[in-house]
Amino acid sequence: MTDNNYCLILAGGNGSRLWPVSRTTRPKQFMDLLGLGRTMLQLTYDRISQFIEADHIFISTNMQYMPIVREQLPEVDEARILVEPVRRGTLAAVAWGTVMIAKTDPQANVFVTPADQLIQGEQAFQTDVQKALEFVSSHEALLVTGIRPTRPETGYGYIQTGEDEIGCEGICPVKSFTEKPNDEFARMFMEEGDFLWNAGLFYFNVNVMLSNLYRLVPEYQVEIPRMMAEAESANPRMVPEFFSSLPNLNVDISILERSEHVYVQEGHFGWTDLGTWASLYDDTPKDGDGNVLLNTKAFLYDCQDNIIRLPEGRTAVIKGLKDYAIAEEGEILMICPREDVAAMRRMHTDTKFS
Repeated sequence: MTDNNYCLILAGGNGSRLWPVSRTTRPKQFMDLLGLGRTMLQLTYDRISQFIEADHIFISTNMQYMPIVREQLPEVDEARILVEPVRRGTLAAVAWGTVMIAKTDPQANVFVTPADQLIQGEQAFQTDVQKALEFVSSHEALLVTGIRPTRPETGYGYIQTGEDEIGCEGICPVKSFTEKPNDEFARMFMEEGDFLWNAGLFYFNVNVMLSNLYRLVPEYQVEIPRMMAEAESANPRMVPEFFSSLPNLNVDISILERSEHVYVQEGHFGWTDLGTWASLYDDTPKDGDGNVLLNTKAFLYDCQDNIIRLPEGRTAVIKGLKDYAIAEEGEILMICPREDVAAMRRMHTDTKFS
């Protein structure tokens, strides 16, 4: 393990796209969706702590979820759980995490990861992350992870790779970013071969990130010094209340897509974004009829290409269903075509069950 390597786990989202199983009160990162015996947050922490020192792992979450984080990761010191009083997007979470880590180590190299991804091939993952951290430690650059597409997915962002000009095998400049393309462009990206999925994993040295924040986001020219002063307070764990005045911004759009020196490393591990029922279906092992049962007991007759997730102790008995998502949690049972994300969003809004 390298003393200057740190990790920031983002665990503050409300996971609304996997409704109704993922709810505002207990979103997907705090659930054992796949029946592995550990929640997504716990799996993420377990994976990272294999090669980054435990006291170098920070977790960013919303105030509402602090008790859940403490329950699921009692070994993590509260000083390393950064609690946001309000949601202001990934930019605010990354900015505050960067300031807090920089206070601990002014030369820190940081790996940022969501808490709700499924990683397969952990040794390859570890090798890639360590190589990425070594890269940002010696280059004034930001680095993102890209995954080779296996289908023309419209629910992911894409990264177009440039030519390898830096002599680091597997790392090359980013030529462009594209946010969630339509089906035609997704197919074109697949055919061209120089596009990767944006995995939401990225790396930086704290000084490079602070410089980019100050230079690219005008609001942070004032807020970065205030954050640094706040980090010296008696209780720096709580994100300052003045965060409520910050714009709600995404770190990808505000920083990664605008910075001059951004590189991409192709990941050599299995990666699944537990974002929507459709993407979860695409990346999860299926039975002989193409059905996915997520830790669920079911009797299926003439059923193909469905994804089903029921609470423990419940059994599904279904005949003649194809291409559907069936999900139950608490008082809600949802049955909807698995590709119809708009309909699921409407159901969530109309029922008012968050």
